[in-house]
Amino acid sequence: MARLVYSMICSLDGYVADEDGRFDWAVPGEEAHAFINEAERPVGTHLFGRRMYEVMRGWETMGTGPGDARTTRDFGALWRAADKVVYSRTLDRPVTARTRIEREFAPGAVRRMVAAADRDVSVSGPTLAAHAFRAGLVQECRVYLAPAVVGGGLRVFPDGVRLGLECVAERRFADGMVYVGYRVRG
Repeated sequence: MARLVYSMICSLDGYVADEDGRFDWAVPGEEAHAFINEAERPVGTHLFGRRMYEVMRGWETMGTGPGDARTTRDFGALWRAADKVVYSRTLDRPVTARTRIEREFAPGAVRRMVAAADRDVSVSGPTLAAHAFRAGLVQECRVYLAPAVVGGGLRVFPDGVRLGLECVAERRFADGMVYVGYRVRG
């Protein structure tokens, strides 16, 4: 049975981007990147807001060069093999394969999409994920804590949402990144 999974890298103080919109402090090392790739392997569909899609669409060509690291090649292949749904009122058309545009995030439609899926569905980006959290759709949270405190910016979890969580996995990596996986209770 497919699940709706929220997966993000964030700073220790809970931000996916700092106040300047930067996230260069969040680049995982090879060990953590290989782990992330394996965690992403069951995902068949990614849900993005426009801004997260604009960040991630670089993976359409990244990882195709002969000198690229294996983890980069693997993640690029996973990205290109997955379907992508972009929620945007301003984006005219997708610029990547296997991508469609939806004008509004409709919780009922997302619930049906997950129920009909044979592979997991991932919601990426805290702005779009806030809609999924508020609708009670997220079933699992995968948080990768980068060894950095950035002091402000875009929060990994939305304000005003309370969740009961059960820790189902954790792992520390050589680069100082820490993974914590939670199942959403209820």
